[in-house]
Amino acid sequence: SAGDTPHIWELNIWYHTLNAGFRTRISGETDFPCITDDRVGLARSYAKVEGGLTYRKWIDAVQAGRNYVSDGKSHLMDFAVNGVEGGTRDSEVPLNGPQRVKVTVKAAANLDASPNDTVRQASYDVTPYWDLERARIGIRREVPVQIVVNGRVVATQPLAADGVVRELTFDIPIQGSSWIAARILPSSHTNPVFAVVGGKPIRASRESVQWCLTAVNQCWTQKAPKIRASELEAARAAYDHARAVYTQRLAETNQGVAGR
Repeated sequence: SAGDTPHIWELNIWYHTLNAGFRTRISGETDFPCITDDRVGLARSYAKVEGGLTYRKWIDAVQAGRNYVSDGKSHLMDFAVNGVEGGTRDSEVPLNGPQRVKVTVKAAANLDASPNDTVRQASYDVTPYWDLERARIGIRREVPVQIVVNGRVVATQPLAADGVVRELTFDIPIQGSSWIAARILPSSHTNPVFAVVGGKPIRASRESVQWCLTAVNQCWTQKAPKIRASELEAARAAYDHARAVYTQRLAETNQGVAGR
């Protein structure tokens, strides 16, 4: 979930798990009234469904990754890689080998003409955590649309934040199996499309896998003392399984792969 705590914290753990080869989806969250009691809808999931909108269709679209997260002030629609739209065809683009791919997205944003310095210059850990004003380029009415591959920005185009929808195209080199997403940070973020090169799984960063393994171990030290005795062995087995999975993926991940 994203949008209700600092974006650096939220995207950090998500990017690490994606780099380890998991295909977790991002969705918007307010966590009302636990984190904030101002209102719901601080962070939103905009999902694309076919035909009439129903709750079931919306849930299915989020599960498939056919959605993006936004604070409501910017939008990243119909994100696609080589014509494969996120959330369709398992969000997967098969490639025979390293090559360039075409990334397209319909983007829109709307900023006031005058900057809001209170928001724009605030520390990332001060509310509002996700807000388009933070993305403003200087004092201009523009924001950067970035393409991210394995957690790293590989291309950027400025977008006039005047509320007009514009279609952007990027030409991106892909060396090995990778996840690709678009973002206007910290305002909106797409779910990724997965470029699978030569049928190999994504193992984009040894450091990311090690981070996940270390996080599991740290989480256990904090949780274990608070788990009731009758459930401790089951919890231990679950954590041991997680350790085994990450240890295996660590062995599969080569040092120096693109996206470290």
